[in-house]
Amino acid sequence: MSERTDRGFTTRQVLALAQPSARRFVPGVLLGLLGGGSAVALLASSAWLITRAAEQPSIVYVQVAVVGVRAFAIFRGVFRYSDRLVSHDAALGQLGRLRGALLDRLIPSAPDGLTGIGRGDLLTRFARDVDQLQDLPLRVLQPAIVSVAVALGSVVAVGFISPVAAVWLGVCLVVAFVVGTLGHAAIGAAAERRVAPLRGELAGEVFDALGSIDELIAFEALDARLARIRSVDARLRAAERRSARGAGAAAAVFSLAAGAATAMAIVVAVPELLAGGITGPELAVLALIPLAVFDVVGVVPGAVSSWRAVRSSAERVAAAVPSATPAGVVSDDETDADRAVDPPRARSITLSGLRARWPGGAEIGPIELRLDAGDRVLITGESGSGKTTLAHALVRFLDYEGGYRVGEADARVLGSRRVRRSVGLCEQSPWLFDSDIRQNLLFARDTASDVELMAVLDRVGLAGWAADRGGLSASVGERGALVSGGQAQRIALARALLADFPVLVVDEPTAGVDVERADALLRDLLAASGDRAVLLISHTPVADGLVGRRLRMVDGVLV
Repeated sequence: MSERTDRGFTTRQVLALAQPSARRFVPGVLLGLLGGGSAVALLASSAWLITRAAEQPSIVYVQVAVVGVRAFAIFRGVFRYSDRLVSHDAALGQLGRLRGALLDRLIPSAPDGLTGIGRGDLLTRFARDVDQLQDLPLRVLQPAIVSVAVALGSVVAVGFISPVAAVWLGVCLVVAFVVGTLGHAAIGAAAERRVAPLRGELAGEVFDALGSIDELIAFEALDARLARIRSVDARLRAAERRSARGAGAAAAVFSLAAGAATAMAIVVAVPELLAGGITGPELAVLALIPLAVFDVVGVVPGAVSSWRAVRSSAERVAAAVPSATPAGVVSDDETDADRAVDPPRARSITLSGLRARWPGGAEIGPIELRLDAGDRVLITGESGSGKTTLAHALVRFLDYEGGYRVGEADARVLGSRRVRRSVGLCEQSPWLFDSDIRQNLLFARDTASDVELMAVLDRVGLAGWAADRGGLSASVGERGALVSGGQAQRIALARALLADFPVLVVDEPTAGVDVERADALLRDLLAASGDRAVLLISHTPVADGLVGRRLRMVDGVLV
């Protein structure tokens, strides 16, 4: 079983998914152009109006400018607000579609194909890094397009008054862009690329610390873990500070360039004024237009910086999503037509020469085993011998070689989801959601009534416990913090009974239970299973009489 090395979405595909369609993106760009153009036109018309009014002409000669100043002042605010509204609606809407596409690609590899990334880092990639991708249309493409268009338009407009001043304005714009962008990159580019990975590392450290805080305190290891968190946080803050210094340097370059452009406009325009080539109001326009233009195009270094951050986040998201399900991991192979048909559930499984392994891990097999309705089979073995690998292969989280039949059908032909309708897994550490008992049961069968839920709790020995806690509305806490290990196993079995799996694989049900209660828990679990076939996996002793057959796994083989 060779392992594929091709990865998920490429960075380019992630970026393409983050970019809204032209139909949604172009209106925001047009509104941005109108807003930026109105800002430049407002300052130009204001300069012309004030200077011309100082000459005390007839009101007729300045009436158009008065109307223009009012109009451009209103238009600037209206267009900017409309731009924000339209462009953010497009970007955030696309973000929702991006998350859906990423999860559609991620889910087929879960859970066993996602072992290379910690939960905290994975959460950061699908929350913070995906959020960062909205900057592609909002802070990279649109500002760049608007800035270039406004700059070119302004240079052309200045050229109608003074071609020489237009040339100097263009030169100052190019110099500001080149020097500001290169300076920003030299100071902060490397730091900006480190920010997203460091955020993921910090989230992973915090997630792990919070998840194991009891053990860290008990073994007096909390201070060491906090030191690691502080170290990562310090590196993150250093990277962010360096990135901010780069942004500050770029802003300073653009400010200097704006001043230089204004000074050069005055130097060039004054002789033309004295020679009668231009008028006083036109001189004022030439002097003030650069300030308005640089105010609009000053976002360009920020756009380049945002591009580096967006690309870094896109790379991290792409690395977390497999392009194809890794070798050894089973994807969701059921079509919509398959889901519309609910075939009879098989009550037995047969393994003949089955082999399986975790991606990149040790292989188990060949395995020979038959499990019929009512059978109770115990598999023991040392930790790491392959018991959980077998359990995950049986529910088709992992792929297999050899023979595996569910009832009379080949498991591979039957499909992974249909296999999981017949074969259910109660894991060693069952996941309990931070909700009440009712919701933790209903996702197994959402049509179950409260009466049915209490009945299944009674079957697993939890009816009295639930009643003492206030009934089905009692909270179980985050990840089951308010229940014991044994109670968590009983809730997991109750879910399996609600789902009505004919074959149950119970993996290490007494791992979090003290010895005195382990036998009672196993007796209750097996009794509640009724005539289902049960494969019990445990590395702890099981009392005589609870199971019909005992097998031992040694180096991946049943003996």
